[in-house]
Amino acid sequence: MKLSHQTIELKPTHPFVIARGGYAHHRNVIVRITDDDGLEGFGEAAPNRYYGESVATVIAALGQFKPLLERADPMALETIEGQLNRALRGNASAKSAVSSALHDLLGKRLGLPVHRIWGLDPATAPQSSFTIAIAENHELEQRVREAREYPILKIKLGTDRDMEIIRIIRGAAPDKRLRVDANAAWTAKHAVRMSDFLGEQGVEMLEQPVAANDIEGLRFVRKRSRLPVFADESCLVATDIAKLAGAVDGINIKLAKCGSLREALRMVHTARALDLQVMAGCMIESSLGISAIAQIAPLLDAADFDGAALLSSDPFRGTSITGGSMKLSDAPGLGASPAPSANLSTAFQSA
Repeated sequence: MKLSHQTIELKPTHPFVIARGGYAHHRNVIVRITDDDGLEGFGEAAPNRYYGESVATVIAALGQFKPLLERADPMALETIEGQLNRALRGNASAKSAVSSALHDLLGKRLGLPVHRIWGLDPATAPQSSFTIAIAENHELEQRVREAREYPILKIKLGTDRDMEIIRIIRGAAPDKRLRVDANAAWTAKHAVRMSDFLGEQGVEMLEQPVAANDIEGLRFVRKRSRLPVFADESCLVATDIAKLAGAVDGINIKLAKCGSLREALRMVHTARALDLQVMAGCMIESSLGISAIAQIAPLLDAADFDGAALLSSDPFRGTSITGGSMKLSDAPGLGASPAPSANLSTAFQSA
């Protein structure tokens, strides 16, 4: 198999700001794997500086993966992903792009969508939320109006005016379901106080209220919170989940954190075995990245797959989300393909 890549720039309609900061532009890496018959599989890496990643680290990782893939059996996905993990620690976004491309290629070889290969029913996928990122007060109502078709809003907090943000959004969207993500910005005691206020405002979920390594803080919050507590930054891979049992009500899976679709499946089943709820999310990604994580959608309690919906222009087509309702493509593989206007075909470089 041959490995190639190209870097793309994604521009959200509005700057995407969370408690740790934000960007007006995002650079992701598209990975292409071509087999000996000329079939192509695609995946997307969304590097995140919080995890020490960048476009440069992704490209460097792909260079290490190239010789492994050249001599690999394209059907032996479990073996390949084990080899990638032994070859390089970390770099989850690069690994997830390769994993997605391999699964896309496998589905195309078999003529089936990946979720069908796994025996999943796309009709059972939950609705996706739409994220309202941190913004000035005067901008929040406009962003809520732009998200009018979405019944569930996920609100980014972690500022000195969090209550004001919630009041503004609740006032602009009195009937919508609200979820909150603090992105590890609060102390445990502050999170408990906020949970009382959020409960009064009809918020239904609190995601990652405290620092990623503060498991006892999560346990403290969960014991006292009016809302279910979900772990995101505290939960990267399946082996992180056991320590979270009893400390949270659920986990949030992202391909850019866990490193592969197969690891995402392991996380789902590990969480279920420990009686935890499961949601999955995304970074700022095109519909290629969304189509990859959406393959596990029928296994989820909640989804936050709005990464492509936040873009001013999407270079791929695939899983569609209309009014929050998710429609997985029935095309083989991930069901994603370049948009006609994207002009991606000539820009790939050998890894």
